[in-house]
Amino acid sequence: MKQSTLHVAVIMDGNGRWANRIGLPRLAGHRAGAEALRGIVEAAPACGVGTLTAYAFSSDNWKRPQEEVDGLMTLLAWYLDGEAERLAESGVRLSVIGRRDRLPEVLLNSIARAERTTRAGTRMHLRLAIDYSAREAILRATQLIRGGSLTAEQFEEALGQSSSCSTQPVDLLIRTGGEQRLSDFLLWECAYAELIFTRRMWPEFRPADLRQAIQEFCRRERRFGAVPAVAPETLPQHVAHERWLR
Repeated sequence: MKQSTLHVAVIMDGNGRWANRIGLPRLAGHRAGAEALRGIVEAAPACGVGTLTAYAFSSDNWKRPQEEVDGLMTLLAWYLDGEAERLAESGVRLSVIGRRDRLPEVLLNSIARAERTTRAGTRMHLRLAIDYSAREAILRATQLIRGGSLTAEQFEEALGQSSSCSTQPVDLLIRTGGEQRLSDFLLWECAYAELIFTRRMWPEFRPADLRQAIQEFCRRERRFGAVPAVAPETLPQHVAHERWLR
């Protein structure tokens, strides 16, 4: 595996449940989740991650209680303001994907400052999905197309325009918190992604867990619809059985 080539996407689930489990308000769980993200971002480049896309706030999250939504908007601005210099010094470029027309001005200003401060980073690209919906991004991409047929590459270009950031196929998607679904996250980009679900809540997710997930990813055989390099019938029976179980 080449250094810094993987695109890892993370659904950071379980913040609120983690907080409730230990008797804290949900927003405290989100703050702990922001701290967990810092540790993962610091560790990711050494694990061969070139792009890390984290699901910070889905378009469906507007349905949550207003107090929690307001707290999350404030927390996101706080995270961006506090991390921008650190990311820049580490060579990490930050960008935000998703809609921006519904975000509060204070958060928009924080996004602009963080993207400007980190724009020279080449070690890793950190993408935060805020007010993001994959289905909406795909729909908006089709609305950008005016007649005629187009290639997958042309559609990806339109999709990138619709979500404010270029697209890139996801190699590995990790979801914490025990749920096993994509929840409208990077549906096009995850077409051939390897999926790993863990019951560990996001505030408990550590760099060691990221390394373990990437090790599991490296053990998997990615065929993209083709046949294996060695046909199962030519393998020893126990090896073929293990391949089938995967």
